[in-house]
Amino acid sequence: MDIRKNRSAMVWLLLSAAVIAIDQGSKAWVLAHLPEYTPIPVVDGLWNWYRSYNTGAAFSFLSEAGGWQQVFFSMLAMVVSVALGIALKRLPRANWRQAAPYALIIGGALGNAADRIARGHVVDFIQWHWKDYYWPSFNLGDVAIVVGAVGLVLSEGVSARRRRSPGARRASR
Repeated sequence: MDIRKNRSAMVWLLLSAAVIAIDQGSKAWVLAHLPEYTPIPVVDGLWNWYRSYNTGAAFSFLSEAGGWQQVFFSMLAMVVSVALGIALKRLPRANWRQAAPYALIIGGALGNAADRIARGHVVDFIQWHWKDYYWPSFNLGDVAIVVGAVGLVLSEGVSARRRRSPGARRASR
């Protein structure tokens, strides 16, 4: 039995750590250098730096809920991260199509949870808009979560296609 084939995907947690470091580093820079609630154009008419705070979840969901949501979303991030960490432990290291998205989601979730625990809110600073239509502000942790989720959907699509294909190679998964 080749021991290298049995290694788990836990090494992908290094990607999670990198996401947390980049997310927290970018937020520290934002807090030190960007004024609050003041758009700073990056690409005119499309993209601003815009320092704002979110006490809720995605798209400010439950941001006016009175404070309980901070504990709820922090705990949810930790539970999801533990569940995905367990999934990584069970995955073979070479299964990057699932491992990388899991790691991105863990990093983004824990980066935002760190904000909630330390500051009572998440620091957002990327604002996209088209003319007078503004997308809710977000941060790099949010980007990692979305990229990870899209990666999981794409991975499942590839896996489903391989399962349906009569000559699918099982070794390539």
